[in-house]
Amino acid sequence: MSETLETTNLTLFEQLGGAAAVDAAVDIFYRKVLADYRINRFFDNVDMEKQAAKQKAFLTMAFGGPHNYTGEDMRKGHERLVKMGLDDSHFDAVMEHLEATLQELNVPGALIAQVAAIAESTRTDVLGR
Repeated sequence: MSETLETTNLTLFEQLGGAAAVDAAVDIFYRKVLADYRINRFFDNVDMEKQAAKQKAFLTMAFGGPHNYTGEDMRKGHERLVKMGLDDSHFDAVMEHLEATLQELNVPGALIAQVAAIAESTRTDVLGR
């Protein structure tokens, strides 16, 4: 019983496995994204090392870990991509890869659902609505 109570006090970041887990997830995620013809054009001419570092900092913060994210807000950060035609179909593809990445890392379904809900909550801003 105390183990259950203890787990509920952990942040999502801690439940996922901390920095090492976020690092692994982001690396796998971008491998999947860059291999996907539906969305990889949005990453042409992007410094992927810098992009991955920003994504790791953002997800760490979004999941309740240390707050070191200094990137632009979602709306501003994706403005250029919206002008390139970024839409719901692309956002859906990204969500697919996020969930597949977490499944590949054997993250429990309940935690995947929490991550997906956080990611989904950014849709309006990412798509500039």
